[in-house]
Parts: sequence; structure tokens; C-alpha cells
Amino acid sequence: MSAALLLCLVVAIADGDPLTARCGQPGAYEQVKVRLGGIDAPERQQPFAQQSRQALARLAFGKQVGLDCPKTDRYGRRVCTVMVPPASAPEGPPTLDAGLAMLTQGMAWWYRDYAREQTPEAQGQYAFAEDEARARRIGLWADPHPTPPWEWRKMGREKRKPASGVMP
Repeated sequence: MSAALLLCLVVAIADGDPLTARCGQPGAYEQVKVRLGGIDAPERQQPFAQQSRQALARLAFGKQVGLDCPKTDRYGRRVCTVMVPPASAPEGPPTLDAGLAMLTQGMAWWYRDYAREQTPEAQGQYAFAEDEARARRIGLWADPHPTPPWEWRKMGREKRKPASGVMP
């Protein structure tokens, strides 16, 4: 995590892992599309999608957050660790990792494909949080067969593929 976080106001929550923040000074604001790094939340048509979106909204919407954004994804979104004020001090400084909080609540999966982009400490925290939520069967882990979003998206792409071979 960098020493200086970009401080921004969260103005929109799309679902459980992207958000929009307004950064900068009055008169010189920049709208920033952000994807929470290290997690993947249910897609809009998946079970628990609405609960995941609501959980992120409770954590971040309308709050001053700290963004540490080491990269940009293929959609032009900044991929960030998003620090939010903890529930115990909602007007306080942003010291709680929103991605870790989403895992703890069972509202997202740890996106292991991108674990190499996290510090060893963050990898351990994210793995532990997901394992604990799964063991406690909270959030999406209450579903007997939760489908990770990357598998859900893959199934959707396969359904959209044109059939190969001879036309009927």
C-alpha cells in the first residue's frame, strides 16, 4: 500500500466490486471508475448479487475513501485497494480494506488469479477471510453450490457462441 492514498468521495455503486468516485478539488473533480482489487463479486443475474451490491454500498457509498490504484483494467477502470471508514467510526479516516470486508461478510470471492498482485500479507488476510466466511456459511456461502463469477461469465460466453459445424 502506498503511503499517500488518493482521497475521493464514492458517488455510485454498480454492483459488489465496481464503484464510481469523485476525486479532486471543488471545481476540478474527476469521476473515477474503480474496481476493487483482489475480489470478484456475483454478477447482476447471479444469486447474492443484490446483497453484495448493498454490502458495498453500506461500506462505501457517500463516504470519503482512500484509493491505492496500482493498475488499470482492460475496461479503463482503476483497480484499487479501497480503504473505507470502519463502522465503529463512520466519520473517521479510511482504515478498513473494503475488499477484505466484502470477503469477511461472504459477499465476494477472493480472486486468486490476481493474488500475485497482492502483498503476501494481503494474500493471507484475503484467504483467511474467504475461508472463514465459507466455514460459517455466511453470505453467498449459504448457497449449497455457489458459482464463482468467472465461471458464471464463462458459462454465459459459451451459451452465446455460435454452433460450429454444418448448418441444419
